Order: sequence, then C-alpha cells, then structure tokens
Amino acid sequence: MVVVDHLVIGAGVVGLAIARQLSSRSGTTTLVVDKNEKLGMETSSRNSEVIHAGIYYPKDSLRTKLCIEGKNALYDYCNRRNVPFGKVGKWVVAQNDEQAEYLHRLAKHCVDLDVPVEIIGKTQAQGIEPFVRTHQVLVSPTTGILDSHAYMLALHQDLEDNGADFAPNTEVIAISTGQQKYKQEKDGNSTTSDGYRVLVSTGDSDTPFMAIKASVVVNAAGLWADRIANMLVPEHHEWRTKYKLHFAKGRYYMYTGGTDGSAKIKVNRLIYPVPDKQITSLGTHLTIDMGGAIRFGPDLEWITSNTNYAADSASSIDDAVSAISEYLPGISAEDLSPGYTGIRPKLQPPGGAFRDFVIKEEADTGFPGFVNLLGIESPGLTASLAIARMVNSLVY
Repeated sequence: MVVVDHLVIGAGVVGLAIARQLSSRSGTTTLVVDKNEKLGMETSSRNSEVIHAGIYYPKDSLRTKLCIEGKNALYDYCNRRNVPFGKVGKWVVAQNDEQAEYLHRLAKHCVDLDVPVEIIGKTQAQGIEPFVRTHQVLVSPTTGILDSHAYMLALHQDLEDNGADFAPNTEVIAISTGQQKYKQEKDGNSTTSDGYRVLVSTGDSDTPFMAIKASVVVNAAGLWADRIANMLVPEHHEWRTKYKLHFAKGRYYMYTGGTDGSAKIKVNRLIYPVPDKQITSLGTHLTIDMGGAIRFGPDLEWITSNTNYAADSASSIDDAVSAISEYLPGISAEDLSPGYTGIRPKLQPPGGAFRDFVIKEEADTGFPGFVNLLGIESPGLTASLAIARMVNSLVY
C-alpha cells in the first residue's frame, strides 16, 4: 500500500498546479494520479489556450476572482519559467446597437473589477483590423495566449522538483475513509479525520490494483469529477444532484486560407462575438496560436457522454462559417478544415442559469481533507495557479 499526505486525482492543468502547490510544503508527500497515459489529455489540451482577462462573470464569483488573480500569476510564471506566451489582446465585437449596449454594460463591469478595457468605434476598428466587421468593439488589452502543453510540462517539472510523483494509467475505482490520522490546522483550531483509502487500477498485469492511503484527497478529475465525488457518498447524498456534470462539446476549425493555401484573411488579435445571455458559451471565436496560425471555436453541442470526441461533419463546418461570418465576412467553408474537439464539464444544464466553480473542502459534510473541484471549465486554465493557492488555504 502506498501512503502519502496528498493525493491529487487528475493530471490536467488544474490538478498539476494544485500538486505543485501542495508538494511545496516541507516534509509532506504528494502523488498525482491520472487514468490517461500522459498529462492533460482531456480538457487541458483541447481548448483555446487563452489567458483570459476576467471580464464576463459576476464580480463576487470564483470565476472572476480566481481568473484575475490567476491571470497575473500566470503571466509572471510564464515569464520566469520560459513558457511561450503573448499578451496579444482581445476584441469583443458588437454587430448592432443592442449588442453595443451590452459592451457598454460590460465595460462598466470591468471598471468595477479594475480590469482595463476600452470601447472603440467602427471606423477606428476598421483601420486596425480591416478584415473584421463590427459596429463597436470592447478592447481587452490584458488577454493573451500561451502554449498550454509547455505550461503543463513546467508544472510537472516543478512538482517533481518538489519530490512529488505522477502515476499515469492509474484510474481511481473506489474511495473510502481510511485509518490514517490527519490534523487540519485552521484559525488555531484543529480537526481529526481518518484519512482516505483509494483503490486504483493500474493496467499492470503484475499489479492490476493498488491501494493508496492519503490524509488529503483533491478531486481535480475534470470531466470525471462528479463520478469521483460520488464514490465517497451513498446514492441519496446531496452531492448526487448538486455535483452532477453536464457535457458541452466544442469543435475547433483551422484556417487554411482557401484551397490554394493563400492567406486571404489576416488578424492580429483574438476576436470574440458577444456571448449568449447565460454565458454558457463565449461564441465561436477567433484565436491565434503561438505560431501565428488562426483557428476558430469552440461551437457548442450538448452531449451525454464525456468521451464523445466525434469527428466533424460538413454541416458543422457550415454552421461554424455562419457564426464566424458575422464578424469575419470574408470567410468561407473552403477556408476551414476540421481541427480538434474538446468537452467542457458544466454544472449548469442546457438552458440553465450561470453556475460558478465548486471548490470546496468537505469538512462540513463529514469529509475533512477531501476537496472537490467541479465545473472547472473556462477560465480554469487562466485561474489554475490561483485555484492551487485556494485549495492549499482550504486544506491548511
């Protein structure tokens, strides 16, 4: 049996950041497990790779607080660790007066958040980005991009340097309370729990199953976080409904510039449409990767399976062109090729109201030292270092 102080379930960007943070505590041991064979093979590697400014969500939400804190920490981290990034800026583009009113409300919200933005008009916008059609623009200068894979590798190196371990191909199949004593210090008080016994499958023919005893367990399993949480509670427990995830698939498309390969469209910053009222999706937006290539996405399709990465169809490309041409009228289906798909773990169901991140240490529900993270979608990448700090403060 393996015995550790901290067990982090999930080696996506959030799990890696948390493991890095916890493993920096002197005299402790940390293990990260993931059912996949490599780091960040799900949501963390199937996204827009955007460093968000933190402009869309309610002021007091975790999404806003952690995004703004995480953005600043992430720029600093990328600088120090030589992770490729660029503060390229972003435009949110309105196409009519109603959408322009939304931009002005959003700008006031940003002033309240102390996030820099400005509004520019059609003429000025056309002089800067002649291929972009817009009525008015909200400019977000602190939005950027990064190489998410390089970022995850840097986090992994950090946690290894701290003495932590990563176990790939290791899937959690059961969790129960264990016998290991754990003292949790908060505000001068302490509580005691028995810790947790976690059974994993390894795919190893010699040792197909392994037990792990951990004082602290962090559920950072992303698309599988509700399943992990439910392993610890009976069927009637409130987690079963409160922590239920819904899955939104998003397709990405690469800009190829037409059949002859020539670049008909050139854009120098990220371009986003006005989002839907529930902020379920930020729309099929234009992003630029670190190599300067343009891509579009994600669109949104509600699905029932968190493994449904089905290939794109011709009709989905036509739908994407229809959405993109609202702000980029020069685009055509011949300019796009299917790229990749990602799945977002959402706490809000289709048509449901905004749901914030869940980041909760479960002492009040009888599980001290067990931390649940659910619904960690955008801006989870941006917020990852801030999320790690929050988890550390919840546990210690």
